[in-house]
Amino acid sequence: MTGMGQRRTVVVTGGSSGIGLAAAVALARAGDDVVLLGRQPARLAHAADRVAAVAGRPPRTYRADFARLAEVREVADRLRADLPRIDVLVNNAGQLAARTRATVDGHDVTMQVNHLGGFLLTHLLLDRLRAAAGPARVVTTGSLAEAWGWLDVDRPAAPAPRYRARWLAYGASKQANLLFTVEAARRFAPLGVVPTCFFPGLVRTRFGRGSPLFTLARPVPLLFRTAEQGADTLVWLATADDALVPGGYFAFRAPFAASPRSTDPDRARRLWTASLRAVGLPVTAGTA
Repeated sequence: MTGMGQRRTVVVTGGSSGIGLAAAVALARAGDDVVLLGRQPARLAHAADRVAAVAGRPPRTYRADFARLAEVREVADRLRADLPRIDVLVNNAGQLAARTRATVDGHDVTMQVNHLGGFLLTHLLLDRLRAAAGPARVVTTGSLAEAWGWLDVDRPAAPAPRYRARWLAYGASKQANLLFTVEAARRFAPLGVVPTCFFPGLVRTRFGRGSPLFTLARPVPLLFRTAEQGADTLVWLATADDALVPGGYFAFRAPFAASPRSTDPDRARRLWTASLRAVGLPVTAGTA
């Protein structure tokens, strides 16, 4: 809740399944107004039923495919029309593509869905985040895969076959998520918006079954977590006062180490400029 008993508004991308849905259910149960974004209508409808069951009211739902930047812009317009403020934006939409390919926008599909889509949406909703009563939060889902990512920060969205293996593309996109958080903290924290990133652990979800981490860890089932366990740090970052650490990277509700390539301020600034160009925003976007 915000001041005067007003419910917080929490927008969750990738909210129709996995840790996104688990977090949405937990936040709705705690009293937040949860807004779900997803790609597949049937899963989105099922997720809305899950949230309504604990909230006592149906959540707003919006369909958008982040592999099409036009749909990101369209859903941002709808959110802006419907929501006067956003207290928490969860950038959780992601995929491990079955094969590397270019999107209709000419970008690598994994990089676009996992990084550029959320990057664009965050910018388009920045004024709604700044309208929050207290510090707004932008929480981005990261991964240990950032450690093996090879990311050209000056050409992050170069189309396939630049990323010749899907796990390399995924690692690069997760590196981009962390670098986005680093630079977003520098730019947004003075505006009252706190960006953080987290690693959910190895989670037994439909998404996880396609990841190399899942394959490597398969012989050790105790390593795996439920979607609810994976979402725990996300929920903490979305709610706790001691989680308001601009640019922080967390796992299991504690600071988590990332590779130097994923936290370097110069690389973060260069990626930011290149990402602005890739999504068609002016290079001054996101400044005070």
